[in-house]
Amino acid sequence: MTLTQFNLLFALLALVALAAGIGVFVAAPFIRRSPPARQALARLAVPLAWLVAAASMAGSLYYSEVAGFTPCTLCWYQRIAMYPLVVVLAVAAVRGDRRTARWSGAPLALIGWGIAAYHYTLQTFPSLSGAACSPTVPCSFRWVSEFGFVSIPFMALSGFTAIAALLIVGAEES
Repeated sequence: MTLTQFNLLFALLALVALAAGIGVFVAAPFIRRSPPARQALARLAVPLAWLVAAASMAGSLYYSEVAGFTPCTLCWYQRIAMYPLVVVLAVAAVRGDRRTARWSGAPLALIGWGIAAYHYTLQTFPSLSGAACSPTVPCSFRWVSEFGFVSIPFMALSGFTAIAALLIVGAEES
């Protein structure tokens, strides 16, 4: 797979993750009132959140280790939030432990979401770049730009959105 194909694939996955995450948050009142929907989402929430986290980690490793993109400071902070999610959610999925997934995973996802949102803002408005950015690897630099707006921080933001939605809405106690 070429870098161009990989960028397109991960941009599309990011858009799907973002749409799914927003959809889960918007549908939350309806899901809570429908026992079959609540049970289905509860059964799938943690494994799906793990899948998003694992794909996000694989993508970030591909970009740094295969494509040779040097992560900036904010990219590292996003990785610090995402990588543990892979382990926490895998263990929670195997054990069927929605409570641990929700109370351990959701805070990490929300912290990562905040960092990714800030990073995406710096890319969108480079004049705001400040102390978090290194002169050698500026946080405002775009390694990827698909559809004119999808960048690596946007992909992370989308992944964190989907994970947070699944863990907050889908993994709540029945």
